[in-house]
Amino acid sequence: MTLTQAKEYLLTLEKAVVALNHAMSILSLDGETAAPSQSWRGRGETMAYLAEREYHLLADERVREAIACVLQHRSECDEVMVRRAEEFGERIEESLLTPPEELAENERLLNEASAVWHEAKVNDDYASFAPYLDRLMEMRRRFARRKDAGKPPYDVLLDRYEKGLTAARLDPFFDLLRSGLTPVIQAVAERPAPRTDFLHRHYPIELQRRFSDRVMALMGLPRDRCAIAETEHPFTDSNSKWDVRISTHYYESDVASSLYSVVHEGGHALYELGTGDELQFTILGGGSSMSIHESQSRFYENLIGRSAPFCRVLFPILREIFPGQTADVTAEEFYRAVNMAQPSLIRTEADELTYPLHILVRYELEKQMMAGDVTAADLPALWKELYGRYLGVTVPDDRQGVLQDSHWAGGAFGYFPSYALGSAYGVQMLEAMQRDIPVWDEVAAGNLAPVTAWLGERIHRYGMLKKPSELLVSAGVDPFDPQKYVDYLRRKFTELYNL
Repeated sequence: MTLTQAKEYLLTLEKAVVALNHAMSILSLDGETAAPSQSWRGRGETMAYLAEREYHLLADERVREAIACVLQHRSECDEVMVRRAEEFGERIEESLLTPPEELAENERLLNEASAVWHEAKVNDDYASFAPYLDRLMEMRRRFARRKDAGKPPYDVLLDRYEKGLTAARLDPFFDLLRSGLTPVIQAVAERPAPRTDFLHRHYPIELQRRFSDRVMALMGLPRDRCAIAETEHPFTDSNSKWDVRISTHYYESDVASSLYSVVHEGGHALYELGTGDELQFTILGGGSSMSIHESQSRFYENLIGRSAPFCRVLFPILREIFPGQTADVTAEEFYRAVNMAQPSLIRTEADELTYPLHILVRYELEKQMMAGDVTAADLPALWKELYGRYLGVTVPDDRQGVLQDSHWAGGAFGYFPSYALGSAYGVQMLEAMQRDIPVWDEVAAGNLAPVTAWLGERIHRYGMLKKPSELLVSAGVDPFDPQKYVDYLRRKFTELYNL
C-alpha cells in the first residue's frame, strides 16, 4: 500500500466511522431527552447493530496496514494526518478487544441500564438497578483485563479519560484537596450563612426557559448551532461545531440549579463550537481529554459564572424575568447566595468549596468497584458512610445518594476524577489568561467574547490534535500545580466569609 493509498483508505474509513458514531449519538440523545420511556427496547437493537458495523470496519486488516504506512512516513504527512492515524490505532486497539457479539450485547446492556436507572432514580428504587450495575462493573473489568492484564483495572479505565492518569497520581491529588480544604470548610461552617431564601421561591419553568435563553446569549452560544433540551441529568452532546446540544433540568423551587447547569454545559459547548474547521467530521473533533473538557465547563460555571463581576451582570437579567421573586434582593446578596458553602447531598448542586469532596467519594468507591472488592449491594451503605465521613451529612435515601449520577449507568467508571482535575486545570488557565487580557474588566462589562477567544485560540481549536500536556504547554499554562487550586479556593472563601 502506497502512502497515497493509505491516506485515502483512512479518510474513507473515517467518514464511515464518524457517520456511525453520529447516528449512535443522536439515538442516545433522543433516548435521554425526548423519546418515550419504553423506546429503549428498539433503540438498543439499533445501537447494537451499529456497534457491530463499526467493529467490522475497524477489524479489516487493511486498516492496520494503512495506519502503519502513514506512521512510517510521518515526515511526509501533515500533523493532522499523523494524529488521525495515531487515534485510529488507539481506537482499533480498544474496539477489537471485545468480540463483536459481546460488543453488541454491551450496547444493549448500556441502553437498558440507562433506562432502568432513570426509572430507579425517580422511584428511589435502587434494588431494580443494582443487578445492572454489577453487570456494568464486570463489563468494564473484563475490558480492562483484556487491554492490560498487568495493570490495575481502574488505571486502565482512568487512562481512557486522560492518557497516563493513574490512581498513584490521583491519590496525592485528592489527599491534598481533602487536607487543604477541610479546615476551610470547617471554618466556614462557624460563620453566619448568607441569605439564600430568594433562590427557593417559586420560579415557573416557562420563565426559567426564557432565563436560560438569556444566559446562553450572554455566554455567546449561537442558537443556530447550539440547542438546549431537558433531561434528568444535564449533559452536552456534540456531533460537529454546527450541531451541539446542551441539556438542563428545571426545579420550580431552585432557580440556581438550572442556571449553573446551563453555564456548566455551555462551557462544554463552547469547546466543541470552537474546534477548528479542519477537524470537523474527523475522529479528532472532540476534546483533548475529559479533564480538559471539564476544565472548560468548570471554568465557566465557577471561575466566571460565580465571580462577583459576572453575578453583577447576570442579576439584572434575573430581576427582569423574575421581578416579584427578586424585588427585595441585591446583586451582592445574589453573589453571596450562589457561593454559599455548605456540605450537601447532591454533587451537581454542590458549592465550589465542597465539590471536590463529592468527587473524592466517587473516586474511592470506583477504586473498590474496579478492584472487585465491592458489589452493587454494598454501595448504598458505603456511599452513606463516606458522605458522613467527608461531608458530615446524612444520606436519607438512594435517590439523593448512590442513584443521583448517570455516569455509572453509562459504564463511565473513571470519569469522575476529570471534574476535580479539570477544576484545577481551569485555575491555572485563568492565571495564564490574566497575563494576556483584562479578564475581569471584560466580564464586568458583560463581554465574555475575549475570554472565549483566548480559550478558543489556545485550547478549543485544537480538538484532539494535541494531547493534554502538549496543549497546556502551548497555551502558556504553567506546569500543573494542584496547590494553586487549593489556594484559589482558600482565598475566595476567606474573603466571602471573612475568615
